[in-house]
Amino acid sequence: MIDLSGKTALITGGSRGIGAATASLFAEAGADVAFTYSRHRKDADRVVRRLESFGRTVIALRANVADEEHVRKCVAKVKAVFGKIDILVNNAGIWTYGAIGKMKRRVWQETLDVNLTGTFLMCNAVVPLMRKRRYGRIINVSSTAGQRGEAYHSHYAATKGGIIALTKSLAAELARENIIVNCVAPGWVDTDMSGSVLRDRKLREEVRRTIPRGTIATAEEIAGPILFLASELAKNVVGEVLNANGGSVLCG
Repeated sequence: MIDLSGKTALITGGSRGIGAATASLFAEAGADVAFTYSRHRKDADRVVRRLESFGRTVIALRANVADEEHVRKCVAKVKAVFGKIDILVNNAGIWTYGAIGKMKRRVWQETLDVNLTGTFLMCNAVVPLMRKRRYGRIINVSSTAGQRGEAYHSHYAATKGGIIALTKSLAAELARENIIVNCVAPGWVDTDMSGSVLRDRKLREEVRRTIPRGTIATAEEIAGPILFLASELAKNVVGEVLNANGGSVLCG
């Protein structure tokens, strides 16, 4: 039922985890895909090969989403290759430890720069292209941490709460121009980002027990809701936070 044929998607942080899974589902659904990556070139190359196997046009762009010039050049490149950007998925993010009272300001600032400012910069650069065509779908990736907080990761939680507020603000601002903005809020996901915890068998079991569904999500189980929000099935869903957390945070 979901057909993205003729659509072009730009996905940040697309070389691994949720971003790579989203890129794959989008390509399977018929979209051409551009994605950014920060360091992992080999992973990015693997994603390109997988997406090209679906017959899609794919480009991988090394970019720091916290750098305005990088973002400008990235968006310009996508426009030059595809002529448009129909869908933007702001997925790039970092998750680091930070106990209050001991956290260095640089750790705080880096997380804000990548997670929140990076999302803003991408939206700021892409929305003018969407406005010209009066069409766009923006999906921002937040987290349960942005809804309930997260001890020892207050800097991360603050950015994810900010993404929720940004999503709702842009949704209200842009909906009449047929640019629909929504958000997906995952809980624990089995990716490289959470590997420092989930590779420990005891910690993994402790995490699993907090989830009513009883399983830790795969990246593909988050990519599915993102695909839904990018599709025409969700055109009347505006400014919402789609919780994909296995029941660990029941709100909405």
